[in-house]
Amino acid sequence: MAEGLVNHFLGDRIQAFSAGTEATRVNPLAARVMAEIGIDFATHRSKTMDEFVNETFDYVITLCGDANEKCPLFFGGVQRVHLGFDDPSRLPGSDDEVLPEYRRVRDEIKERIGQFFAAQSG
Repeated sequence: MAEGLVNHFLGDRIQAFSAGTEATRVNPLAARVMAEIGIDFATHRSKTMDEFVNETFDYVITLCGDANEKCPLFFGGVQRVHLGFDDPSRLPGSDDEVLPEYRRVRDEIKERIGQFFAAQSG
């Protein structure tokens, strides 16, 4: 969700890339709550950090505890930041029961990522 939010709302100045510690799939509930705010996940796919091994980044931002613990070292002036969020995909329950949590986490990511980059530019 963070990649989609950053590229949608801040894409005129920042390009985000998302990767996990394991490739899985784009969660259909994440895609659904992103579509609710006009962000299409049709071209999104699950990626691992291995795809970005030769890339240079200004920031590496981890979003959940698991990624923070497993994130590899990056060299070359990369600022590493952890912004912790709950992982709604780990919640038990039906889609209807967990969907509000996906919305909450989506909105929290949007707000905190926006605040982070506003602070960096100003």
